[in-house]
Amino acid sequence: MKIAILGAECTGKTTLAQALTTALDGCGGRAEWVPEALRDWCRQNGRTPHAHEQNAIAMTQAGRVETSAAVAWLLVDTTPLMTAVYSDLLFKDVSLYPFALAHHTCFELTLLTSPDLPWVPDGLQRDGAQAQRAVDARLREVLHQHALPYGVVSGQGAARTAAALALIQGNAGNLASY
Repeated sequence: MKIAILGAECTGKTTLAQALTTALDGCGGRAEWVPEALRDWCRQNGRTPHAHEQNAIAMTQAGRVETSAAVAWLLVDTTPLMTAVYSDLLFKDVSLYPFALAHHTCFELTLLTSPDLPWVPDGLQRDGAQAQRAVDARLREVLHQHALPYGVVSGQGAARTAAALALIQGNAGNLASY
């Protein structure tokens, strides 16, 4: 099962992806986490991307999904859809949506992380709580406009992971004990 984990900055996507990978590994097969291409790009370049660099980041994220091992659980820490939303909000560029939406059809489940965690700056990628709210609102709008089903994951720590596992279980049938 390919699971997209979407959400605004500082909503626990990476933490959730790692926790789900641990919880699901061995539960009917192997689990693998696909990390966020944007985070790696920012670390490598020491800055956030410009408008003309967004497409390459979206393509890199899609490529990571496409080249992932065949596993029972593929947990993807953002998709090109997040890059499209950021490109739209930051640069008023909507050109990435067609590719991002087409790519998103490869996922059996989309988890949307709620912006209910405390906002914490951590370097180049953090724009602030106000930007977080705008991204969350735009992402929800896009998901609704394109009739992309998703489940919202909220709470903290183990409760957040349990909420995500319940959504996965509801979409995957019976899971072994996790």
